[in-house]
Amino acid sequence: MLIWEIVMVAMAAIRANVMRAVLTTLGIIIGVAAVIAVVALGQGAQANVQSMIQRVGTNVLTIHANWKRMHGVATSATAPLTLDDAKALAKATNPVLDIAPNISSHVQVTYSRWNAYTEVDGTWPSYFTIYDHHLLAGRYFTQQEVNAMRRVAVIGHDVSDNFDSIPGALLVGKTIHIRGVPFTVIGVLQEKGSAAWLRPDDEVFIPVTTAQYRVFGGRRRLSDIYAATAGPKEVAGAYPEIDRIMREQHKIVPGAPVDYEVTNASDLLSTFNETNKTLTWLLTAIAGVSLLVGGIGIMNIMLVSVTERTREIGVRKALGATKRNILFQFLVESLTLCVLGGVLGVAFGYLTADVMSSLANWHTIVAPGAVATALLFSAGVGLFFGILPAQRAAKLDPIVALRYE
Repeated sequence: MLIWEIVMVAMAAIRANVMRAVLTTLGIIIGVAAVIAVVALGQGAQANVQSMIQRVGTNVLTIHANWKRMHGVATSATAPLTLDDAKALAKATNPVLDIAPNISSHVQVTYSRWNAYTEVDGTWPSYFTIYDHHLLAGRYFTQQEVNAMRRVAVIGHDVSDNFDSIPGALLVGKTIHIRGVPFTVIGVLQEKGSAAWLRPDDEVFIPVTTAQYRVFGGRRRLSDIYAATAGPKEVAGAYPEIDRIMREQHKIVPGAPVDYEVTNASDLLSTFNETNKTLTWLLTAIAGVSLLVGGIGIMNIMLVSVTERTREIGVRKALGATKRNILFQFLVESLTLCVLGGVLGVAFGYLTADVMSSLANWHTIVAPGAVATALLFSAGVGLFFGILPAQRAAKLDPIVALRYE
């Protein structure tokens, strides 16, 4: 018997029981759709975080002070970071480092009769270079204004929304009050968007010295120190340089535990990717159980089909069909059911991902690799669970089969 004839006979058998075929493939459809949706969600989350990390900058190192802990709660820094630390880092012989101290807190900011509770960051002008900020209007403050503790401010793009949505550019030259201290707005930043823990669009930037002594009541402790390199490739070489300088500043001998921590955005990305990969594999494995259940259902239905069509098998063998022909026919039926279920599952997976993206505002990406893997896996399920019914059909004695009622 020709292969094409065997395929046509298999298709005719499926068409004869359309409802049963649909119900049989339901487990495959649900399993494949779940796999596609889960992987799309994982890929979307990874791309979203990667985009945020890229905006933060993979060439930026953040130096934090280690904190004392009591009963699992952070209480105070073991050795606070100070401007002296930032100045020492800025004088480093390594030319790839660009330094910006940061002292920040959420405080009351007012303009005319409007007010907002937003983050105020005291820093150096180099901060805007490190994080690639651009001006919408006005200018940045200078190092001379930092040294002179000038009351000048550069505001994020969205800060003006708190002031009755006054266009930011119109605030340049106006006076705002930060904790009751008047500041002149000298610049407005272009929209940047949120990136990880940074939300520059809703922040106010002022000279670090002004923040320390005129806003935060003489607070010398810095929140962070940012150190940028020329590019991601130079990050590894910057760690030893920062460690050397910070040990000198904090009088820590080589080999002794340090009272600070240096982190990089790419480290966060690696950690997230590993966590996301583990979670995606776990959810995919759970979804894969539906595929296995669907495969068992197909094997069960195919075994019933062999029993129902025993006389048909006997007739076909009497007319010259070989064991290989019978085996191939039932394998084709099983494979077709699973592949059809896989295709419908992919369609439902796309639909589910689109619904999650539209209704829940989740970023989803349906990867072609996930689609190909799901289809191949569903085909594998069809072959694996179809082999037993096919072998049983192929081994039927034609004489016994013809006598079957």
